[in-house]
Amino acid sequence: MLLQGRNAIVTGGSQGIGAATSIEFAKEGANVCLIYRKHEEEALRLADEIRKMGRKALPLKCNIASFSEVENVVQTALKEFGRIDILVNNAGMNWDSVSWKMTEEQWDKVIEVNLKGYFNFTRQTAPLFKDQKYGKIINVTSINGMRGKFGQTNYSASKAGIIGYTKAVAKELGAFGVNVNAVAPGLIETSMLKDSEARDKIIDMAMNEIVLKRVGLPEDVANLILFLSSDKARHITGEVIKVDGGQYI
Repeated sequence: MLLQGRNAIVTGGSQGIGAATSIEFAKEGANVCLIYRKHEEEALRLADEIRKMGRKALPLKCNIASFSEVENVVQTALKEFGRIDILVNNAGMNWDSVSWKMTEEQWDKVIEVNLKGYFNFTRQTAPLFKDQKYGKIINVTSINGMRGKFGQTNYSASKAGIIGYTKAVAKELGAFGVNVNAVAPGLIETSMLKDSEARDKIIDMAMNEIVLKRVGLPEDVANLILFLSSDKARHITGEVIKVDGGQYI
């Protein structure tokens, strides 16, 4: 098993990419701390599924934009598992508008969750990884952080920030045996897409770009996160790898 005996924290772990990642981690031997904010029922159900695989599962509610809440949940996970080996920063949100209509609240909220949330979890786990001279950090960004997206200046800025943050932290922690990478999904069939009123229009527009002519599934991203979390990727750090079916070439 790729992650036998490892302990992971997955933010946004109750659904979508986070849920798929948590399941793949458990299949490969890892215990998983599932961080959620709203979807408690899904988190508890997923935790039960992971426990049936013989792994530990720890669902914890947290506002990832709160430094103190993040500190508390990381300490709870550390107490439960004994050590933390893997951090997957995945939780995020969008609140779209063209720039000339975007409110201050729309800008601040997206930046706070998508960018500060990643800092908060990395800040609490990096000292652990540094001291134990082992750790894997995988940050979920987006192809729209690489190219920009009409109507998503806040989201694109936050996801671009994650890319710069990933590279900087990779340089800081590399000497301590810690790998820090980012994955950049294209259009993926998550609740963010399913719940969108413009879902069909979004898919139609994306299909003009996606060379594989299919919408990605959460498992497609989870498989890459699994690889980057394993020792098979021990010589990869500071990279941003797209999972987009050729949507952005």
